[in-house]
Order: sequence, then structure tokens, then C-alpha cells
Amino acid sequence: MAGQIRRVAGLEYELVRKKVKNLNLRVRRDGTVAVSVPMRVSADQADAFVAQRMGWVIGAKQQVARAARKQQNCPPPSKEECLALFEPISQKVYPAFAGVLGGQPPQLQVRDMTSRWGVCNMEKKRITLASRLALQPRAAVEYVIVHEYCHFVHPNHQKEFWALVEQFLPDWKARRAMLRHG
Repeated sequence: MAGQIRRVAGLEYELVRKKVKNLNLRVRRDGTVAVSVPMRVSADQADAFVAQRMGWVIGAKQQVARAARKQQNCPPPSKEECLALFEPISQKVYPAFAGVLGGQPPQLQVRDMTSRWGVCNMEKKRITLASRLALQPRAAVEYVIVHEYCHFVHPNHQKEFWALVEQFLPDWKARRAMLRHG
């Protein structure tokens, strides 16, 4: 969905109107800024929203730039190396979900994904993990794998989903935070 390019206080951003309840501000991995707003919000209101959060935007853009430099300096391991790390963790988690999965462990795949750490395909009983996840701390890797397994029980991120994650990883919030800073 293409939006309108706007500029406020020297910052260029993309304004996208869609069916959302709140104004959402995001700095993408390429450093561009996007704001999605409800249909009823005017462009002037969106400009004021961005201007009010300029400090956050600058910090987020700097963090994106640091992450890009870090990724260039340290390419992700090969798919084989990733699977060698991910498979044993998956095998430890699997028994708790064997009933839901019909006694068949999910297939693990590795892809070069930039916007997600993992994806669960319930129909195909497959978990796809980002290759760059292998560069994260083991506790964070365990969190992502448990997170994806929990989607076999709860496909969304409702309260029940997070309660299930917490059963396995009471410290899941700290583990997830490692991914944001990694």
C-alpha cells in the first residue's frame, strides 16, 4: 500500500492511511520512516505526531544504522550451521507439543529474513527461522523457537498465547528484549 511522502522539520516520511485504530510510527530497516494512521486523521495531525516524536525517530534511525553496520561486519552463518544450532533446541521443545503436532516434529527451515525472527506455518507443520537469529544469544534463540511452537496451539498473540509462552519461559520478556538490542 503506497502512501504519501511528507516532510516535517526536515524529516521525510511516508504517510499511509489504513484501517488502524492508532497512529503508528515506524523506522524501517532501510532507515525510512513510515506512519500509518486511521482514515479520519488529517495530514497535519500526522505531521504533528511525527514532529512530537522526533527525538525517538532520530534515536531509532541511529539504531537501524548501527544494526546495518553490525550485520555487514558479521554475516549470518550458513543454513547448515544455523540448523546445527536450532535443531537441538527444537528437539528439546518438541515433546511438550508432540500431541498437538500429531507425533511428528515440525520441519525446521532457515531463510534470510529481515523483518522477522521466525514464522510458524501450522498447516505444513513447519517453523522457518531467520539465519541472523543464529547470531543472537542462545536464550533469545530459545525464546523464538518456543514462541513459534506455541503458535501450533494459539495462532495469534492473544492473552492465552503469551500465557503458554510464559509456562515454558517465565523470563520470556527479558529474552525477547535481547532480540531488540542484538
